[in-house]
Amino acid sequence: MHNVSTIIGFGEILWDMLPQGRQLGGAPANFAYHVSKLGLHGVVMSAVGKDALGDEIKSFLENKNIDSHLIRVDNPTGVVDVKIDDAGVPAYNIVENVAWDNIPFTPEIEVLAQNVKAVCYGSLAQRNEVSRNTIQRFIKSLPQQCLKVFDINLRQQYYSQEVIEWSMIHCDVLKLNDEEIVELKRMWGVEEATDASFCVELQRRYEIKIVIVTCGAKGSYVYSNDGKVSFQESPKVEVVDTVGAGDSFTAAFVVSLLKGESITEAHSKATAIAAETCAHSGAMY
Repeated sequence: MHNVSTIIGFGEILWDMLPQGRQLGGAPANFAYHVSKLGLHGVVMSAVGKDALGDEIKSFLENKNIDSHLIRVDNPTGVVDVKIDDAGVPAYNIVENVAWDNIPFTPEIEVLAQNVKAVCYGSLAQRNEVSRNTIQRFIKSLPQQCLKVFDINLRQQYYSQEVIEWSMIHCDVLKLNDEEIVELKRMWGVEEATDASFCVELQRRYEIKIVIVTCGAKGSYVYSNDGKVSFQESPKVEVVDTVGAGDSFTAAFVVSLLKGESITEAHSKATAIAAETCAHSGAMY
């Protein structure tokens, strides 16, 4: 797997309107940025508007040397109003019916699918039928050996059990955080289950190879389908903000796996990169 080709972050791309100014955001863009930073070929796949904000996204990515496949659509480029609390934790107001909600399935996307080594997708970009259909068609058309990563990314009310289940059925790696696992246990009606038993049950039911649970400063767990569990403590860092920390974790984990490293090595590298991201402002530094 050493001559790795394309690794795609598929879904939302948008401007995070942060108190200190505008930053490019969206988990897929953050993921692709960190993949590229770690030396592999990361590509953002999404849609932007035929507007100035869309132009700025394209030029921003070019300046950062991040490859992208951005379709221009009639809807406006996505924005999110972000408020950061005293602990550095973001709260999001995600504007609806924007460009990334309306990613069309194109012949180019179908062709691109043939050379993908890994893809990372979430639930947010599947909130609207157009993008949901495109993402699901793309995932179905990927080569069998492609590593499919579902980084769940629950935001506000923009998810359903149906979308989550479909995404789990089609993924090799499931990543969620400690808040998301609480919400999933509630949705599945098993609030009393331990995190560990719930992860093992998800693995069994949806045939998932690896389940990752990140718990912020409390560390992270990786459950592999051979019954092994890896735990890593989070390094102590001066947290500037946590924006994009999970995306950088996922990127580092995927890059390590594609390089043939063990789950333990991948977990260790992912933990270090996520901590580094927390020590910077924004996801792309």
